Amino acid sequence: MGDTDEEQAWVLQSRDGNPAAFESLIRAHQRMIHSLTFRMTGSMADAEDLAQETFIRAYRQLDSYQGTAKFSSWLYRIAVNTCLNWRRREMCRTQIHTRWAESNAVSQSEPGTDGLGGEVQAALMKLPAKQRATIVLTIYDGHNHAEAAQILGCSETTVSWRVFAARRKLKRLLSAKGGRNE
Repeated sequence: MGDTDEEQAWVLQSRDGNPAAFESLIRAHQRMIHSLTFRMTGSMADAEDLAQETFIRAYRQLDSYQGTAKFSSWLYRIAVNTCLNWRRREMCRTQIHTRWAESNAVSQSEPGTDGLGGEVQAALMKLPAKQRATIVLTIYDGHNHAEAAQILGCSETTVSWRVFAARRKLKRLLSAKGGRNE
């Protein structure tokens, strides 16, 4: 599905400084971007912040959009990169939190991880960020490998490898989780 004429008009009007046109672009893609950022972070609050950051970055980089790819693919790429950058920033905080939790022998299960959906999301969050992004794009959002490669800025072979490696890790994580249940 290519960009609509209306969407291209919004892009041009946004470049000319029309805030209402950019608001239309946000409305058209807000759900898609929020869904992506939630799957990448596992946190509603972080997802909202990263979706907002994605649109701010898109607005600032609007002149770099050439129209050779779909606007949604261009926006997806900004969102994925925003999430990957966020992940790097948060890695230190997460490691400190994990060490603290382990040292205090926290044995309670995390809220919101009950049931299969929660287990899958928890396992997804244990994947390396680039593998998680690939799984989110191909499995959850239904992009083919060529589209995912364009969004992620890598080759289709890299996407295929990441999907293979991520599925193997997810299977191992989920089967290990199931093996520990009483």
